[in-house]
Amino acid sequence: MHRADLVAAERRAAHYDAAMGENLGRKDSATRRPIYVEIGIRAPMERVWNYSQDPALHPRWDLRFSRIIPTERNDQGFLHFRYEFRLPLHVIQGTGISLGHRYRSDGQATSVLKFDTADPVSPIGHGSGYWRYIPAEDGVRFITGYNYQPGMGFLGKALDSWVFRPALGWATAISFDRLRMWAEADLDPKDSRNRWFMDAMARAAAVLTGCILLRRALAARTPGPAALGLTAAAASWILPAHWTVPRAARCLRRSPDPRSGRAPSALAGLAGPGLSAESGVQE
Repeated sequence: MHRADLVAAERRAAHYDAAMGENLGRKDSATRRPIYVEIGIRAPMERVWNYSQDPALHPRWDLRFSRIIPTERNDQGFLHFRYEFRLPLHVIQGTGISLGHRYRSDGQATSVLKFDTADPVSPIGHGSGYWRYIPAEDGVRFITGYNYQPGMGFLGKALDSWVFRPALGWATAISFDRLRMWAEADLDPKDSRNRWFMDAMARAAAVLTGCILLRRALAARTPGPAALGLTAAAASWILPAHWTVPRAARCLRRSPDPRSGRAPSALAGLAGPGLSAESGVQE
């Protein structure tokens, strides 16, 4: 590789490191805090690993992907892939590279990845992240942490902290709960998605009904319908969802300990998509 190519590769690698907050300034690190999601899954480690690492199974539960297409896997275990996210009138496409360590001396498993896209419609630019699979007494602690540079130019940077990043955190958390139900109770992710829509529509209908009753009661100055309307609206928010309805609130959104929220060291040795991945360092 020529010196100019080496310099370009080093600059791109620095950008990927910055995506996890390692090289960001104080202002950027405060506004682009990495997304952290954790959930406990009462299922064997092997099942959770397969559902999350198999490119054919991963998009079934993860709302962030419509398709994951492997393009190359070398002898060192590096997996190059292409990903898609379907919008109503457009398909966002990007590339990525991942490396998984299934068997470690401490019983844990880890997976690290870096991704990139040149799609101007994507709110996510280049970034990096990791998954941790930590054995627990009743199953597995499944953890992810990731960060990225906003896409969509100035608009993406302006909306990232207020719109895109919270939406991605929510989508990641509700996806993790769908995975949990699939691994624990064999509930198909499509069924849990449909149950979520049904639950959301039922709650929205209860709120709408409550508002209509309350409005009519205030117009007629009758306390009975007003109380009924308030009760219906309150119940739609207070009543817990059925266990088959995925909920982002079932996930932790902040790391309970420093180690869980720290990226595995293998991430530092992982080249970004399009760069040569000559070596990886296992944590």
